[in-house]
Amino acid sequence: MPIPDLINGELKLTGRITTASNATFLGSIDGAVVVYKPVAGEHPLWDFPGGHLANREVAAYLVSQVFGWNVVPRTWLREGPMGEGMVQLWQESDPAQAAVDLVASDAVPATGWRHVLDGRDEHERMVTLIHEDSVALRRMAVFDIVVNNADRKGDHILAMPDGHRHGVDHGLTFHIEHKLRTVLWGWLGDTLTDEELEGIDRVQADLNGALGATLAGLLSTEEVAALAERCGRLRSEGEFPAPSGDMPAVPWPLF
Repeated sequence: MPIPDLINGELKLTGRITTASNATFLGSIDGAVVVYKPVAGEHPLWDFPGGHLANREVAAYLVSQVFGWNVVPRTWLREGPMGEGMVQLWQESDPAQAAVDLVASDAVPATGWRHVLDGRDEHERMVTLIHEDSVALRRMAVFDIVVNNADRKGDHILAMPDGHRHGVDHGLTFHIEHKLRTVLWGWLGDTLTDEELEGIDRVQADLNGALGATLAGLLSTEEVAALAERCGRLRSEGEFPAPSGDMPAVPWPLF
């Protein structure tokens, strides 16, 4: 079977993802299924008024690669039917699995899950937001802290059939101000593992090498400096941080 030419092969649109806030399309390149988000379809946001969401998605992938945990599926910039945009390899998740869930508060599993927050549903019943207690999800939480992910919704976590977890939709990342909004708060205060610290070390070191040079073409100098600062702070503190500042700690909607 020939290897698809993901950079130069024709990008054909096959559908549109209407639930996305920005223009998002399904497509194919030489038989490979992809997601395509054209820059022309980006909508400015109050806290990301400068846009560059496609650049941030690609930057998130590059940081993920240096971590070595395969959090973000392959992502790149290229031309498409609506101009330059972000393209990402489609991942077929397992609908029978859920890495994040909202359950009745009296039905929270005793093991294997982490508590995030409690609330009431539309019928005033107590419900609890939980996420699985897994290595793959912990890695994603560390990654989100480093890239300053402002939009880690439950539906932005893809539960793969083999147990791996992919994170997608990383346009709202790398802000110079603290913007961490996530459903993955279950390890608050827990000590980072040696493997997680080593991942941070890899990113921190490569910011002075190939990663830093590539990110310079995608992010501002201030954003790259803030990334390095977050790595240093997380490495120094050695534990999952608590929410801080006036920003909401979780995105809305949660999923």
